[in-house]
Amino acid sequence: MHHDSEDAHGDSEKSGESVRAVERALDVLAAFGPGGGDLLAADIAKLVGLSRPTLYRLLNTLEKKGFVTSSGEPQRFRLGPAVAQLAHVWSSALNLTEIARPVMSEAWAFTSETVALFVPRGDMRLCVAEMQSAQAISFRRGVGYSEKLVRGASGRAILAFTTLKPGQLEAYAAGTHADMVWLKDQLDITRARGYALGHNELIQGAFAVAAPFFDGSGAVAGSMGVFGPDARLTEARMHEFGAMLVARASQLTVQLGGTPKTSP
Repeated sequence: MHHDSEDAHGDSEKSGESVRAVERALDVLAAFGPGGGDLLAADIAKLVGLSRPTLYRLLNTLEKKGFVTSSGEPQRFRLGPAVAQLAHVWSSALNLTEIARPVMSEAWAFTSETVALFVPRGDMRLCVAEMQSAQAISFRRGVGYSEKLVRGASGRAILAFTTLKPGQLEAYAAGTHADMVWLKDQLDITRARGYALGHNELIQGAFAVAAPFFDGSGAVAGSMGVFGPDARLTEARMHEFGAMLVARASQLTVQLGGTPKTSP
């Protein structure tokens, strides 16, 4: 991974201080172990080995951001709602991948290509599960890979069924050099047939096809995509994959308590 070099020694020192502050803040959060009880500042100071002034500065910042809360006299601290929100995101993704695994396996067996599961994160999509093709030539991005929603079939499958405010699509596309006429046309096509198709878009020589799935509230919850090389795949075959993905994604939608908005 490429990192820009520091222009000055002072900047480097400041960066080092920032990293140490993050490490210390994480140590403070880790001090709240199993049991979920309140802790006095003196208790936390002993556990993390920090001076009282440094600890209070960290606790003040963490409280402003919602990661800790405090009450009483003497002041007692506990984990805040921001921690619960992160835990919810983590557990939701974990639960989703467990629920989706059998459906992904069906898609993987049908296509013999790489299958991946994506969830939306603002104007981005995040890969939360992937089953790589067993074939010698294949494409994969890996769990944790993220990309703009406007780029790639897996993103457009989500974006086509996302309710956007006026100008939001243009904001999502800012800095991507996207052809807005083409993008809007592709989103219309995706809505009409239920899946998105891409070729030579993010990887030269690769086909991609993806279908959305929905949660119990009716909102698009993510997309399931298939990726493979055009050396062995044709556009006609990818459309077959697309129809299959719509059916599999509909299964996942039902399992998530939702109602499929697309039909095979």
